[in-house]
Amino acid sequence: MLQYLGRRVLFFLPVWLGVATAVFLLVRLSGDPAVAILGDKAPANVVREFREREGLDRSLPVQYARFLGDMARFDLGLSYRTNRPVVEDLKQAFPATVELTLLAMVLAVAGGMTLGTIAAVHRNGFFDGASMVTALVGVSVPVFWLALLAMKGLGEQAGLFPVGGRLSATTSLDPLTGLNTLDALLRGNLDAFADAVGHLVLPAVVLATVPAAIVTRMTRSSLIETLGKDHVRTARAKGLPGRTVILRHALRNSLVPIVTVIGLHFGLLLGGAVLTETVFGWPGLGKYTVDSVLRRDFRAVQGALLLMATTFVFVNLFVDVLYGFLDPRIREGYEEGS
Repeated sequence: MLQYLGRRVLFFLPVWLGVATAVFLLVRLSGDPAVAILGDKAPANVVREFREREGLDRSLPVQYARFLGDMARFDLGLSYRTNRPVVEDLKQAFPATVELTLLAMVLAVAGGMTLGTIAAVHRNGFFDGASMVTALVGVSVPVFWLALLAMKGLGEQAGLFPVGGRLSATTSLDPLTGLNTLDALLRGNLDAFADAVGHLVLPAVVLATVPAAIVTRMTRSSLIETLGKDHVRTARAKGLPGRTVILRHALRNSLVPIVTVIGLHFGLLLGGAVLTETVFGWPGLGKYTVDSVLRRDFRAVQGALLLMATTFVFVNLFVDVLYGFLDPRIREGYEEGS
């Protein structure tokens, strides 16, 4: 297992370097950062001074070497929009996205695997058809439209949930981890905890719709295939209870493709749920990136993209390692092939 883990970690390093290189080139090749920040009508001498000050007048290899050096020191420069270090901005925005993503994925996995399992067990029945229609609707409905509908119906008109932000203006909470719900519990502030959860519910439910629909379909498909395997028929022939056969012998051996889908969407959402965060005014990584793009803040955009890509690569690394625990055949086959 250690050999398998070590090889996966070593494989991560060149992947991350490739991601960092792609982010660097994407920002540089999308246009002149000096013109983007100063505007098309900026005097030529001002643009020239800006390029010299930021090192943009140097060759691309020199800029790239400087970029890697800054990455090694965790120095992403100052944001032109907030006039703060980009690293500090990301430290503030990323926990908000993590908190939202965690709740959304818990809802998506719990709901999706439950619906998918019941649909597979009662294949071609009424519940199977209803769950598949629900999953299709969940994938098809535009997230921004669903977010606006939830805000208008459940937030503004019904008044069931607060709309916008992470906490009410009247709520005071001293941050510890950046996760408001966790910080409120650690501080023993139950009023702040209730307020934080109330602000989380609507964006989390909206964000969970697409992953929940895909997890439902994947669970159903994978479980139907596993239910036809010999070991499942043998377990049933031994007279084991139906629930034991489903949960221990069938669902457990169906987890690899399900985990793949969960890991993929978890990584994508951690990279910033742009539409959901923007509509709900959620101060996370997605909204930070959108605001930086609109203000042409290339340093902030570069830092946000790098964090998004790094997070996605880390999640995929974790999923690869998890494969080895879920199915030892994958680990053994990998080690034999090496």
